[in-house]
Amino acid sequence: MSFAFVKGHGTRNDFIVLPDPDGSVHGNLADDLVVALCDRRGGLGADGVLRVVRSTGDCEWFMDHRNADGSIVEMCGNGVRVFARYLAREGLVQPNGSFAIDTRDGIKRVTFCDDGDISVDMGAGRLGEPVKSAVAGRALDAVSVNVGNPHAVAFVESLDEAGDLRDAPEFSADDFPHGVNVEFAVVGGPGEIAMRVYERGVGETQSCGTGACAVAFATAARDSIAAPTTYRIDVPGGVVSVTYDPAGQLHLKGPAVLVADGVWTA
Repeated sequence: MSFAFVKGHGTRNDFIVLPDPDGSVHGNLADDLVVALCDRRGGLGADGVLRVVRSTGDCEWFMDHRNADGSIVEMCGNGVRVFARYLAREGLVQPNGSFAIDTRDGIKRVTFCDDGDISVDMGAGRLGEPVKSAVAGRALDAVSVNVGNPHAVAFVESLDEAGDLRDAPEFSADDFPHGVNVEFAVVGGPGEIAMRVYERGVGETQSCGTGACAVAFATAARDSIAAPTTYRIDVPGGVVSVTYDPAGQLHLKGPAVLVADGVWTA
């Protein structure tokens, strides 16, 4: 079994890109193959897999995203930027202006910025109810936020309060029956937030694009900040920004880098 792959990352949230335009290479993409590819010892190592396949909808390309454990993902802000970078490199889209990518959370408009970053209109956030969590042996209050996938944002005084994040933070299955990404956020000066994240199906990652959007949206709501407003989000893997516009849309902007091409031969 051999096939081409590309490795890339957005603020060190890393992905294996699998070209499969007509769906003839990977079909439905088996869970065990995703797990093998993402294994950091026996495979290539990644937080997830992005299969590049033609869309059956209103735009040309569909991002089929899977977590490292093989589970299906609705949306990924860092992943969609890596996906866009791959399409541009291969000449499948123009590396200027904007275009649309189909995802399980609907169509997302992507824009190549003059500074080399990529911006994505992530859609509107939806604020949910306060929820309870436990991490590193202590209870925490959080707020649920949906930005295409489920998040729980906990505001803390120090990111050390998240502990080592080797185990998933505890939540009620009634609150999040399909699992949840958990963000720990420290609000600094005006427009500045630092965060760590535990992603369902992966573990702690160096960055999470939808998580950054969830944190920015929850912070604006908590502090009664009117749109438009932009937040700088510091993550372990770098920096992204999130703009909350007057129409209620969240725009994620950050880098996307392709680092390797190869052939899987396992």
